[in-house]
Amino acid sequence: MAIKKMTMPQLGESVTEGTISKWLVAPGDFVHKYDPVAEVMTDKVNAEVPSSYTGKIIELIASEDDTLEVGEVICTIQVEGAESETQARPENPDLKTQPGGNGQQEQDKSKNGKVRYSPAVLKLSQEHGIDLSKISGTGKEGRITRKDILKLVEAGKTAPEPAAGETKQAAPETIVPPKQEAVPAPVEIHPADGDRMIPVSGVRKAIANNMLRSKHEIPHAWMMMEVDVTNLVQYRDALKADFKQREGFNLTYFAFFVKAISQALKEFPQINSTWAGDQIIEKHEVNISIAVAAEDALFVPVIKRADEKSIKGIARDITDLAQKARTGALKQGDMKGGTFTVNNTGSFGSVQSMGIINYPQAAILQVESIVKRPVVMNNGMIAVRDMVNLCMSLDHRILDGLICGRFLKRVKEILEAISPETTPIY
Repeated sequence: MAIKKMTMPQLGESVTEGTISKWLVAPGDFVHKYDPVAEVMTDKVNAEVPSSYTGKIIELIASEDDTLEVGEVICTIQVEGAESETQARPENPDLKTQPGGNGQQEQDKSKNGKVRYSPAVLKLSQEHGIDLSKISGTGKEGRITRKDILKLVEAGKTAPEPAAGETKQAAPETIVPPKQEAVPAPVEIHPADGDRMIPVSGVRKAIANNMLRSKHEIPHAWMMMEVDVTNLVQYRDALKADFKQREGFNLTYFAFFVKAISQALKEFPQINSTWAGDQIIEKHEVNISIAVAAEDALFVPVIKRADEKSIKGIARDITDLAQKARTGALKQGDMKGGTFTVNNTGSFGSVQSMGIINYPQAAILQVESIVKRPVVMNNGMIAVRDMVNLCMSLDHRILDGLICGRFLKRVKEILEAISPETTPIY
């Protein structure tokens, strides 16, 4: 018999943590390998986590609604005929590593006897000026866990109160790491009479963290271009009824936009890239992430190799992915590999917006609402035309106005040239 640890998997590109929304097993249950053991939410997907082993569930380390980083232990399983993970590693008398009660390796002692802490604990303590030497942890053998730090932060303290009979020590001085500003303590906000308190869901927390990371790490710039899509509207409207009857799903304007943008991305690969510290990676595949709203959550599934698909193929993918997102059926593979995001903000009636880049991509393009407006034509006459704004947010580390202006101009040319003669649906 051996005890194996199951860890939080990475459920999507750039996903660093997940929230246990529901356990599907209990201690004592027998599971086969690949049986689902828990439902996990991230900012990108709500997915079932399969068991990595066949055996009996011993302990659920994480509770429902707990948020854990990728790689942290969520439960333990007793497996027959396998060597225990703790026995498989040779024991080093100078450096003993034992798991904490909440599945985190929180601290150990190095060869010189100095106490070590997990990166998550160190980061939180530095952000809030907490002296870890003054804290007694609640983890196994007194280990300090991330929850211990968060409790102190919520209470507005930097160290726990001394027990009865102990001498109360002065509050430790705030420690600010070199070249890092101290993070102010959270502002305590009290609801007024009649206010409704709404708990923040795991998905909403994950979305908030990902958006905050994007705005903190990516220097955003913004550009907008106006496009005359009168020909596109007439072409699509002439086809939509027959297309729906023949194919069983809608031919939307959005499919034409995704096709045009995918074509332009092949011509401007700089846009289809990501920042990697000391290098910029231009992606070979054009995989379009599309934003899909489902009640209070926003998911970003991916249309794979969109540049190689027809408008019909793209329309089918849009329909299928939107349906999966709204019914909670998105899988891990549906969310991976996105290289550029196109957001259909026009579906809400928006005419101008500034999107936050889907980290770690280089840009996001918002397709706004198509509206009829009087336009001065080349011959000086005024005509009513179908106009749309394309709003693009870009990572200014990778891109600048010149390349993005050329990219948007090319998208405009493709869209304005759409016709039955030049733009096949199949």
